[in-house]
Amino acid sequence: MTKKLFVFAGLLVLAASVAVAHPHFRKTVTVKMGEQDVSVQFFTVPANMSHLDGVGDGEFVSPGQPTLKVAADLKGGSASIPAGEYLVGAIKKGEGWTMVLYPGKVARGDKPDLSKVIKLDSQFNTSAEPVAHLVVDIGPGSGTSEGKAVVLIGFGTLWLDGVIGD
Repeated sequence: MTKKLFVFAGLLVLAASVAVAHPHFRKTVTVKMGEQDVSVQFFTVPANMSHLDGVGDGEFVSPGQPTLKVAADLKGGSASIPAGEYLVGAIKKGEGWTMVLYPGKVARGDKPDLSKVIKLDSQFNTSAEPVAHLVVDIGPGSGTSEGKAVVLIGFGTLWLDGVIGD
């Protein structure tokens, strides 16, 4: 009887933890650009818009800390992107945002050296319907990014793309 009680209690605790847990997945998107693979890896964090409320003009943010991996040099719009690994982020600019790439990684809570960022030709939009979790993709651009390869970030009602290939 005691053994059954412990098994039941264990299953109950397990079921409760699964029911309450909010999973965060590590996702990777890989595309072929010319002869090289370009990938972006990120965590599917909740799109909590209140995290952006305190961001001041000129400040860097990187929800989900997406990492862009480029095997060979890329030219995207006005930006030259050397082969390497970059933290994908955004810098607040008035009411909008500019997508940037920071070489390497930034520890949680640390601020990057903004003199090292690569500013991408960016297009910022808002949507009426928010996405519940961070969305990151690599694909064809639209609007001012039409005909170019872009990294796209969707967070809440904010959408930002940055050109990484002509």
